[in-house]
Amino acid sequence: MDEVRSVEGWGSGLLGVIIFSGSLPATRVAVADFSPLFLTSVRAVIAAVLGAGLLVLLRQARPKREDILSLAIVALGVVVGFPLLTALALQHVTSAHSIVFIGLLPLATAIFGVLRGGERPKPLFWLFSCIGSATVIAFALSNGGSGSLAGDLLMLASIVLCGLGYAEGAKLSRRLGGWQVISWALVLAAPLMLLLAMVTLPNSQSGIGVPAWISLAYVSVFSMLVGFVFWYRGLALGGIAGVGQLQLLQPFFGLALAALLLGEQVAWTMIAATGLIVICVAFARRFA
Repeated sequence: MDEVRSVEGWGSGLLGVIIFSGSLPATRVAVADFSPLFLTSVRAVIAAVLGAGLLVLLRQARPKREDILSLAIVALGVVVGFPLLTALALQHVTSAHSIVFIGLLPLATAIFGVLRGGERPKPLFWLFSCIGSATVIAFALSNGGSGSLAGDLLMLASIVLCGLGYAEGAKLSRRLGGWQVISWALVLAAPLMLLLAMVTLPNSQSGIGVPAWISLAYVSVFSMLVGFVFWYRGLALGGIAGVGQLQLLQPFFGLALAALLLGEQVAWTMIAATGLIVICVAFARRFA
């Protein structure tokens, strides 16, 4: 039974990673016409409306009072922190460059999985996880792919907050369920996000292109809600540290999207770094 749950968890987590892979390229397109603050807030509002509709339609019980703090941490990490900081970062770097930073997410998630989820991976897990993360840092320092100090620091901050939100949400998903956690977190953040969206609303829509609207729809529905349904379920079933390593595969999918959809150049250093990262995730999974 445990093996079946583990396989289901890894499969669900992989689906989440594939969905998340389009987030940074879509955000890159959207911030060309929308401000980072408006994009962050309006995507959260749209997802909150959908999440609230699901909660009401399926008659989900309200979270307990002791769950509010955890839901607030999830909201801070994945509803506000990661979307806003990555949107700001993508004003300084290409989506191809930013995608490689996703390789740091598994390490951040694993660390918070220990701190918040009580998990205890084997020592060799940390070795391969750190090698993968070191590869990402080396790539960033090499400035392969139009890097900038401001963009890199914003991406690093976004990874820390996202790792916290992932681990906290996974822990809560064991009791509430994956889609329920992200839905309640979105509802909790909705009043603030709605106010921010109204304040930052563009003066005119005439200069906003169709690609920006499509990208907004993607990050609102898939990146902000649907992806988390599979991701939190995967983390809860297969383990935060172990399934979290699947995030190392996201650069492969993301780089391909950045090249195909945005025409961005994918440097050989990006491919080499991603290849080494995939090797690390295979060994990290074995010792998780």
